[in-house]
Amino acid sequence: MSGKPKLHYFDGRGRMEPIRWLLAAAGVEFEESYLEKKDDLDKLRKDGSLLFQQVPMVEIDGMKMVQTRAIANYIATKYNLYGKDLKERALIDMYVEGMFDLNELLMNYDFEPADKKEQLFANMMDKAANRYFPAFEKVLKDHGQDFLVGNQLSRADVQLLEILLMAEEFKPDILAKFPLLQRFKARISNIPTIKKFLQPGSQRKSPVRPEDVPKVLAIFS
Repeated sequence: MSGKPKLHYFDGRGRMEPIRWLLAAAGVEFEESYLEKKDDLDKLRKDGSLLFQQVPMVEIDGMKMVQTRAIANYIATKYNLYGKDLKERALIDMYVEGMFDLNELLMNYDFEPADKKEQLFANMMDKAANRYFPAFEKVLKDHGQDFLVGNQLSRADVQLLEILLMAEEFKPDILAKFPLLQRFKARISNIPTIKKFLQPGSQRKSPVRPEDVPKVLAIFS
């Protein structure tokens, strides 16, 4: 096993994408092993690699870690993206949990039946524009710093940028009423490791294509 973390998931965003973002922001090179069919997932289950029979799974530091939040917490702690003390960590956790709630809606949209998409889209955009983005705009205003927590980059900044960019894919002008979030997006996007991850050809995943949805669903059926 090489020294690089190895990520086991399908070739798409899903619940692995926040982990890719964190590793990239930390400047950590990683390898990926893609699940292409249900047999690939079954093999991991049978060889005991998946504690709860689920992916994402990341091989890192001699461990086979599962559960997105646990993996992200470990990476953030290891690479100094988790605040300087308990209070900062609590704020990061609180902000990130809110982000995960919105991320779940954005992530699941493409896999919902066609007859539910209009209602789901309206719900997503309403929650983003009227619940989550106003909250983070206020956090930036009240904190008065370049980052959400403390005065250095944390996983909260990385994961918020990820979600802002995802939301703009659905509605390009969704940040129009949030000037601080617009500046935050530009600022964090320009951090060298993140700027590199946002370039074409990186390990950042594109939105799932409609023709790939059945293939992904078949892996997990």
